[in-house]
Amino acid sequence: MAKGKELKPRSLRWRCPVGKLRFKHTGDLPELELPIGQERALAALDFGAGVQTQGYNIFVAGPVGTGRHDMTRSQLAERAQKMPAPDDWCYVYNFDDPRRPRALRLPAGMGIALRDDMARTLGDVQQVLTTVFETDDYNDKRDEIVKEFRDARNRELQAFENEAQERGFALGRSPAGLIVAPAVDGEVMTPQQYGELSDEDRQKLDATREELQQKLGDIMRRGQRDEKETRDRVRRLDQQVVAEALQPIFDDLRQKYAAMPDVLGFLERVARDIVENVGALRRAADEEDGNPIQPTSHPPGPSRHPLDRYKVNVLVSNDPQAGAPIVFEPNPTIDKLTGEVEHQAQMGALVTDFTLINAGALHRANGGFLIVEALQVLLRPFAWEALKRALTNREVRIESLSDQMRFISTTTLEPEPIPLDVKVALIGNPFIYYLLCAYDEEFLKLFKVQADLSSEIEVTDGALAQYAQFVGHICRQDGLPHFSRAAVARVIEHGVELAGDQAKLSTRLMDVADLTHEAVYWAQKAGHELVETEDVEKAIQQRIYRSNRIEERIFEVLNEGTIMVDTTGEAVGQVNGLSVVTLGDYMIGRPSRLTCQTSIGRSGVIQIDREAKLTGRIHDKGVLTLQGFMGGRFGQKEPVQFTATISFEQLYSELEGDSASSTELYALLSSLAGVPIKQGIAVTGSVNQRGEVQAIGGVSRKIDGFFKLCQMRGLTGEQGVVIPAANERHLMVRQEVVDACAAGLFHVWSVRTIEEGIEVLTGVPAGKPDRDGNYPPDTVFGKVQARLRAIAEALRAAGNSEREDKTGARRDSGDEAQPRG
Repeated sequence: MAKGKELKPRSLRWRCPVGKLRFKHTGDLPELELPIGQERALAALDFGAGVQTQGYNIFVAGPVGTGRHDMTRSQLAERAQKMPAPDDWCYVYNFDDPRRPRALRLPAGMGIALRDDMARTLGDVQQVLTTVFETDDYNDKRDEIVKEFRDARNRELQAFENEAQERGFALGRSPAGLIVAPAVDGEVMTPQQYGELSDEDRQKLDATREELQQKLGDIMRRGQRDEKETRDRVRRLDQQVVAEALQPIFDDLRQKYAAMPDVLGFLERVARDIVENVGALRRAADEEDGNPIQPTSHPPGPSRHPLDRYKVNVLVSNDPQAGAPIVFEPNPTIDKLTGEVEHQAQMGALVTDFTLINAGALHRANGGFLIVEALQVLLRPFAWEALKRALTNREVRIESLSDQMRFISTTTLEPEPIPLDVKVALIGNPFIYYLLCAYDEEFLKLFKVQADLSSEIEVTDGALAQYAQFVGHICRQDGLPHFSRAAVARVIEHGVELAGDQAKLSTRLMDVADLTHEAVYWAQKAGHELVETEDVEKAIQQRIYRSNRIEERIFEVLNEGTIMVDTTGEAVGQVNGLSVVTLGDYMIGRPSRLTCQTSIGRSGVIQIDREAKLTGRIHDKGVLTLQGFMGGRFGQKEPVQFTATISFEQLYSELEGDSASSTELYALLSSLAGVPIKQGIAVTGSVNQRGEVQAIGGVSRKIDGFFKLCQMRGLTGEQGVVIPAANERHLMVRQEVVDACAAGLFHVWSVRTIEEGIEVLTGVPAGKPDRDGNYPPDTVFGKVQARLRAIAEALRAAGNSEREDKTGARRDSGDEAQPRG
């Protein structure tokens, strides 16, 4: 019969072979070039960044601490350096529809040049508007036009006045303008003189006055038309003068931007608009006293000076020598992604113009790469939908949260959308990736490439060298003292501890980097030039000390007996189970007492914690497995009938997981067989219906936890832990446990079957059935079989007695029903 295997001390913890680390300290090592163990993710990143087809954006899936950010940036940066710099984008005034600013596309680096050129040009324009109208030539031409109008008007009025005088009338002024009034000797007739006239004379005067007034009205109307025409002539003169003065100014710009049709079109519209609005510009120039417009890195707004609308708002400017941009947006709100139109409060109202348009991350990353954290963009209202919309339509349309949730109408702009050519890399954990795959039907159309980061790698000579190089990289990067070879070996062992597998190394390099910094602190405090093994060990122990206050309290109440767990002696139907409690980043291995009581009945296994709804579904599955095991071992030729109640004593939180199913089965077998279990041994492991003990998680911490309790009470040399054989490779117990096992004070057994485990726990063989299915009576299974048969016999006897009682009751009832004679 197979027996449980007691593990040798050297198999309880993996030790880093220091001889394979061929250096004295990390300062001798070359720089680490690639992320550790992420070849698959690197290949996916390279593929996704290289494919130009729409939809091949990248989701970098990996747990926190695996270097997913640094890896993504460095890999994309390498490709971005080989790519051409994308074009600049600017917003300018739309002369046809001011609410929809136009977007201008320019070669990289030319956006700022155009902005500065326009600022200088507008300064020149402002100077021209101040000086060109002060020249003698202009004033002579303007005076000639005005004089021509005034002379013509004066001649016509003089001729009319002469005619009026000849006909006995004079011109006078009233609040309404010029009037015709009857006169005597050149003086306006008084009302008294007018009243002394005969009716016939008054009628003649009135008729003549009406005729002259009509002529005067015609003259005044012609004068207004002539005045308007004169103003038009002056305006055309102003425009002609300004156009001639601006010609050399704009010719230089036209020549510089001759290869950019859109810019030329904009310059032509600016020149034409300046000429057309020369009057308003002259008035503004007079108000500004000729102060020139200075170039600014961001034009102020909203526009107050008429010349401001000719400025250029540089939305995105790229360095022609810097390659493609890489943009990381830590706060991906809809405004931060797609840009925004700012508003300013003026006179109690919110106003804006195109100079207040700000670029978003999509604008800045256009032509390159945008890196965004998946969880952050999903948490921001409307941001995820806006990002998908931009990628689907391949254009950036400025949106804002206020636009989506506007309750009050405000004046705003609708800038022309900008064509989008960007590769987006979302970074998140695998759970988010799978959720998006399942519930967002557009996700896989837009993010076709998954860069899946591994959280662990195989322990190989190359991996050991990379780990050492990583420690050296941290030291060089942060200016820290270097690590000795032995100290690096201890760091590598810690990486195996994090992986929880003797054949694996954790790639959660954030934890390794943290340990590096903490070990340096203790080395400097101890005055060491190099970081030594004791410094790394001190950092690990101090990290535990900072986190284990609750653990110490738990073991305090365990040791004093407030929570009852025995570590010596024997007991029937009682066994020590092991569980883990995770508090933040710290895991506690906790022993618990499990008891089982069996009795005559047909109820089977009753798990009290389950009945009290203190268990999860996986734990319930493990409990139901016990019934299958009992039927498979003892119910092939006769029914298995019993009642057993099982409970974790003094455990009041919810139980989850099936790692205690073998423990519950051991307690059940002990109770049925009446064979005591050694209380100095604790058990963990899952079991299937065939009686095979299966692997569980947290095995090292469970062993550490039971060892700690035994150590507090005193090691006897008979204590230990039974674990699944499949968990042997996962052992990374603390060094003090290894030392105790080497001294024979503590033991760790691995078992493959329940038979092996029950023999270790009881010291009694489990037993093998004969051809008839009977187990030897002096074995655990033989005693269980005997007890089950006794229970079955008792149930049959109880059933026969019950049937006899019922039969007798019916017979008595029948006798009473007989008619009496």
